[in-house]
Amino acid sequence: MTIFTKIINREIPAQIVYEDDRALAFRDVNPQAPVHILLIPKKEIPTLNDLEQADTSLMGHLMTLVPKIAADAGIAEKGYRTVINTNAHAGQTVSHVHIHIIGGRALSWPPG
Repeated sequence: MTIFTKIINREIPAQIVYEDDRALAFRDVNPQAPVHILLIPKKEIPTLNDLEQADTSLMGHLMTLVPKIAADAGIAEKGYRTVINTNAHAGQTVSHVHIHIIGGRALSWPPG
């Protein structure tokens, strides 16, 4: 069980900004910008490499939530970045697929 599953189960507190039956979004405890929200599926999927055809609808659902969450956070109009890290070399530290929604300031490139 990951820390994200514990957040879903309310075993660990989080600043939740969105929730439905398939997804949960909350503020990152170590933000890299003024707005840094993590959007996760409630289904525990370790990495993008572990996605199956049956997850297509779930992942599409997450992607359609991103603009809504960005708008609710006040960053949609000026712009935001979405990031999905996969495995250690990419910086994934929690083995549960998650989308970083980052904004609130101008972001540089390349990111890392």
